[in-house]
Amino acid sequence: MSVSRLYSSLIDLPEARHVEFDAALARMKERMGETHALHIGGGDILSRHARAKHSPIDRGLVLGHFGAATEHEVHLAMAAAAGAYPWWRRTPATERIALLRRVAALIEERRADFAAVLSMEVGKNRAEALGEAHEAAEFFSTYCDEWERNDGVLYDLPSGPSLGAHTHSRRVLKPYGPWVVLASFNFPLALLAGPSAAALLAGNTVVAKGAVDTPWSGRLLADVFRDAGAPPGVFNYLSGASGDMGDALLQHPSLGGLTITASQGTGLEIMRKVGGAAHLRPCVAELGGLNACVVTANADVERAVMGILHSAFGMSGQKHSSLSHLYVHGTVAQRVVDLLVSRIKLMPIGDPTKRGNYLGPVTKSSSYSDYRTFIHELREHGSHVLVGGEVLTERGLGHGQFVAPTLAEAPLGHPLWKTEMFLPILLVHRVPSLEDATQLMNAQPSGLTAGIYGDKEEVAWFFEHVDAGLVYANRQLGSASGTWPGYHPISGWKDSDASGKTMGPFNYLAQYLREQSQTSVE
Repeated sequence: MSVSRLYSSLIDLPEARHVEFDAALARMKERMGETHALHIGGGDILSRHARAKHSPIDRGLVLGHFGAATEHEVHLAMAAAAGAYPWWRRTPATERIALLRRVAALIEERRADFAAVLSMEVGKNRAEALGEAHEAAEFFSTYCDEWERNDGVLYDLPSGPSLGAHTHSRRVLKPYGPWVVLASFNFPLALLAGPSAAALLAGNTVVAKGAVDTPWSGRLLADVFRDAGAPPGVFNYLSGASGDMGDALLQHPSLGGLTITASQGTGLEIMRKVGGAAHLRPCVAELGGLNACVVTANADVERAVMGILHSAFGMSGQKHSSLSHLYVHGTVAQRVVDLLVSRIKLMPIGDPTKRGNYLGPVTKSSSYSDYRTFIHELREHGSHVLVGGEVLTERGLGHGQFVAPTLAEAPLGHPLWKTEMFLPILLVHRVPSLEDATQLMNAQPSGLTAGIYGDKEEVAWFFEHVDAGLVYANRQLGSASGTWPGYHPISGWKDSDASGKTMGPFNYLAQYLREQSQTSVE
């Protein structure tokens, strides 16, 4: 089975994977309640305070107590990264690659443990959790492959004039220094792994901070670096609330660069703080989007419905690439809507660690509250909630943060068309043409992903005219989501990304390096 199939669906998850997951779940449950330290300078440091992490599956379950870093621990971590940087940057690329390949191998070896934790702390189903663990390993392997395939990043330039003397010029890309990685809660492992792999391969050192709601998987990644033999200070891990750390990470004098994955509001605020520091620093930012899909009159409706369901409701809509806007041609709209409603009603919802459940809880308590607010707004502003629209309390689900996947037909003037809800809520609107749908998509300030279901000519037209960084056509496994390292480079346009070059291709690696032109006269 392909990795994309493993990642996107529970249908064909091999029996061996279920056995592997069940054994890991039992192991990791035995570790619930442990106290977890920060990882700084190659060693574990217990912070003065720790935060209890409760599972969104059952808010009465304490998964563990995790170090709550303050400005003091930030300075320790940045000092460790700064101290390791001079010799790490001089370490031959072959040795850096060897370390990162050991990290990839250990993640893959421990993927079931990672998956069990991701399921318990994020709320991912088995396939999603196993998929993220495998994706994290793939980032390390793929970037190493890219580096080797391109034979490093040094190449000669034409000789320039120098009063008859012979000159030799070349371009060299060099690292920046200690690189801070801030991960979002929805992919707490992959969004630490990918940027850390790129930064370290380029010769930077890393201070990684896990999201406050999902600290355990990041701590397990720190264990992998330790066990892979990472030199002290090369990879450091912090957990805790950003407010407790102040702006110490964002404006530290040793900061070389920053990678963030966040909502547009949070991301822009962080970028402004970094930009307001004493010195300019690069910022690689993926800031989400209002992702849309169009179903034309010529679409394969069955294929479209399957892709829409995966993209809108996979991981309870908590992906920056999740489908949130659906435009359907009027001639097929009712059929599409009826199929979506009937299949949403059949979607298995419950404890995501249990076999067969597709939708788990929303991760954050604030998201649980937001869901209620958004549903109220839908009912108050002329929308029609076609299915869903309620928090789920039966069958013991009231102990967790479970909500019903929701499809709503909303007028275009509704304020939620401008809101990245980050929840299993899909807005649908009927359109007279592909051109009208594309115009509505392009009018949005963000442009991360987009999808189309239509014929060959319509797809070609759409690819030419849509303003989004990652575009899919007629994809059954996800109309607007489901990327994979080395296969689907994801690069946001407009307000979705600061550079237009995010995780995936060699262009992404280059963002962790600065260019130096060297000319010598002989």
